[in-house]
Amino acid sequence: MIRKILHIAARECRLMYGNTIYLFCMVLLPVFTVVFFTSLLGDGQPTELPVGIVDLDNTATTRNMIRNLDGFQTTRVVAHYSTANEARLAMQKGEIYAFLYIPKGTTEGLMSSKQPKVSFYYNGVVMLAGSTTMRDLKTICTLGSAAVGKTKLEMLGKTESEIMTFLQPIKIDLHMLNNPWANYNVYLSASMIPGLLMLFIYLLTPYSIGTELKFGRAKEWMEMAGNNPLIAIAGKMLPQTMVHLIVFYGFEFYVYHILQFPHPGGIWPILFLGLMAVLSAQAFGIFCFGLMPSLRMSMSVCSLWAMLSFSLAGATFPVFAMDTFIQGVSWLFPLRHYYQIYQICIFNGFGMEYAWINWVCMLCFMILPVFVLRNIRRAMLEYKYIP
Repeated sequence: MIRKILHIAARECRLMYGNTIYLFCMVLLPVFTVVFFTSLLGDGQPTELPVGIVDLDNTATTRNMIRNLDGFQTTRVVAHYSTANEARLAMQKGEIYAFLYIPKGTTEGLMSSKQPKVSFYYNGVVMLAGSTTMRDLKTICTLGSAAVGKTKLEMLGKTESEIMTFLQPIKIDLHMLNNPWANYNVYLSASMIPGLLMLFIYLLTPYSIGTELKFGRAKEWMEMAGNNPLIAIAGKMLPQTMVHLIVFYGFEFYVYHILQFPHPGGIWPILFLGLMAVLSAQAFGIFCFGLMPSLRMSMSVCSLWAMLSFSLAGATFPVFAMDTFIQGVSWLFPLRHYYQIYQICIFNGFGMEYAWINWVCMLCFMILPVFVLRNIRRAMLEYKYIP
């Protein structure tokens, strides 16, 4: 059995060497994906987001507010507009992400405690940029009113302690666990990149099996395995598994060792999760081809499943906030369990037993091909390829 597996593996290596699709989808594109996404989010957070100002009051107080806003790391004042309509058109054109509207009489209203209204508008289409600029604009408006209040209290003879107690009766002590920098690279790359790597595996697995049927090599392949589909699949997947593991572990070494992504859970959950991610993705691809022994249909289903997994993994929108039916469907996606194990065992540092149900689900994905081996054998020996 081992000799047959090794002979089929050697044959698969020759096929991979002669087909540039394997080189691109197994090595070049995954490496490009890793470098592209980690570089794209390399700063951790967006910086210097362009915002505009409509200052109809134009006093020392409002100009000081604008200077403070420009001093924030995440925003940069790029233009002043005479009317709100001009600023709105600039935001619609994509020149700015937000603008601050200061009406005439704002400073006078602050000094006389008349609660003047200051408006800010931000682009909610781009979620990250919109929420970031909204936070900075809200902060600068709060600081502006606090500065005026502090000046008035100082004139009344209040001490610094009394002033701070009045302006901020409750002091917030904020601690962001495991990612105190709020680095979006840590949040997004840890789920997006593995999902893309698994996408390549999803597509290559049914492609490598389906091309045996397409190019008339199916019977030769099964003869080398003694018509045993388990040996045939094991021999064909062995070289691909080794390459996928090298790429996946290379990605993990890069993000956890070189980029220093937080991983208090240690090295063993990382290694086990990488192995199970590769094997479960391959197993799902084999299962899809076994259900639909068609190159085109199996690759289409795998592609659809991989794309849906990005939404149902829970990295960008929490699964528990979705519809109950969608919550149940999310269990059918390996990337969902990958992300759950990453959060529990790697990012938060809990023991592997805390995510036992997700480990079991990954194992269930790995045994799926057992149920379709007979169908694959029949397809290889009896079916004819139909374009």
